[in-house]
Amino acid sequence: MPARTMQDILNPALEERRDPRFPDAPEGWTPADAEREAGEMGLALTDDHWEAARVLQGCYRDEPHPRVRLLHDALEARFEDKGGAKYLFELFPRGPIAQGCRLAGLQPPPGVVEGGGGSVQ
Repeated sequence: MPARTMQDILNPALEERRDPRFPDAPEGWTPADAEREAGEMGLALTDDHWEAARVLQGCYRDEPHPRVRLLHDALEARFEDKGGAKYLFELFPRGPIAQGCRLAGLQPPPGVVEGGGGSVQ
């Protein structure tokens, strides 16, 4: 994998530690971080939780400060075949964007609060 950031160039060992399953993960994030966060949120991680994390990380790769609508639409499109928003709230009962961003190691957009439906209050 080619170096992607100045940090990767200056610290090639960091690039080697990146999990290839999460190519767009924020610097320093690991799946173990997500597992710890999931435990704190009372979530039992499934393949779909991991997929939601990848979708959100990809959104942040493309747009460093994405709007709630972009994240909502990306998640809903990815999980449309399983029920879209309804299914996402089964995965993340306190809000797919709030909990999904937390799981993925991302700062949610301004106004997003956990337990508030994952949307702007």
